[in-house]
Amino acid sequence: MKKLLVLAALIAATLPTAAQQVKYTVNGISKNNGTQVKLMNRQTRETFTSVVADGKFSFSGMADKDALMAVGEDGCDWATLFFNDGTPVTINTNDSTLKGSPVNERLVAYDIATNAPLSNVQRKYQNLSEAEREKKQTEIVGAMMIAVMKMGDQLSKIFKEENKTMIPAAFISEYQQVFGQEKLDSIIATKPIWASHPLVKQQVQLWAQMKAQDEKKNAFIGQQFTDLEEADPDGNMHKLSEYVGKGKWVLVDFWASWCGPCKAEMPNVVAAYEKYHTKGFDIVGLSFDNKKEPWVKDIEALKMPWTHLSDLKGWNTVASKVYGVNSIPDNLLIDPQGKIVARGLRAQALQDKLKDIFGE
Repeated sequence: MKKLLVLAALIAATLPTAAQQVKYTVNGISKNNGTQVKLMNRQTRETFTSVVADGKFSFSGMADKDALMAVGEDGCDWATLFFNDGTPVTINTNDSTLKGSPVNERLVAYDIATNAPLSNVQRKYQNLSEAEREKKQTEIVGAMMIAVMKMGDQLSKIFKEENKTMIPAAFISEYQQVFGQEKLDSIIATKPIWASHPLVKQQVQLWAQMKAQDEKKNAFIGQQFTDLEEADPDGNMHKLSEYVGKGKWVLVDFWASWCGPCKAEMPNVVAAYEKYHTKGFDIVGLSFDNKKEPWVKDIEALKMPWTHLSDLKGWNTVASKVYGVNSIPDNLLIDPQGKIVARGLRAQALQDKLKDIFGE
């Protein structure tokens, strides 16, 4: 019996322990009667709804201790954060304030202060016409840079002053975007209290997976291209080798008509083609579409005059398998001899690379 008890204890020690469950209570104030309010558990992605009645709304339930929760009204970009520490909170969506534990009150104050610089810039320029935006582009970019610097100062303050609380866990994405993954990793390596938060562990794991994917993608750089065969819009089969390794610089562009970011990037790709095509630059579009009609329609609508190929198999396309494409837009820049020299060139990065190759 004693051996069985010891064995049971050892097995129990190896199993993951369930997180402590704590009751949350949210009392809300809003002037928007009839509006739906959502509460999201940012760890589990569970979402609950309530409707404002007589200027009030409420939520209650059970969640992991210190789970990061967010409350926001439909149609509003802002959500008020709080940690589920067992202390009831009162949230006023009219001014985004919160009353609760000291930690949660500081969390909300930090969140508002961190986002204020960028929010102020957006409010200042949001009503400008397209022509006015273009005219003030330098001014707007400068204002955004200053706002990011102020945001960075605020984040540095949070990570320094709240090192022994869970508060920095709510800001790791912003910190990573402003200061980079390497600096964030160096802080996490010191094992601050907030690094043990499940949300941080989830995010770190996600970043590790993304890094591994990027490394796998970048492994193609420096390698000779791999040939493949797909059909053009008329159904004629073509090999990639008909266009690549024939003395021109070629951008192999992975895209799809259903991909919003791909279509948003396309004017930049078209501009690159128009500027450098006569100098020896070409493009081959490899589509991740499933249906021919939207693919062909967007080739014309987006004014993409280069070669287009697809097997109309969506994510099961041969291009995805051969080149490890797991997200689009993506691309490969291949030199005149058929060697892959760059990947994932978008926006200004594409223009800068082509300028290095061809000059102005």
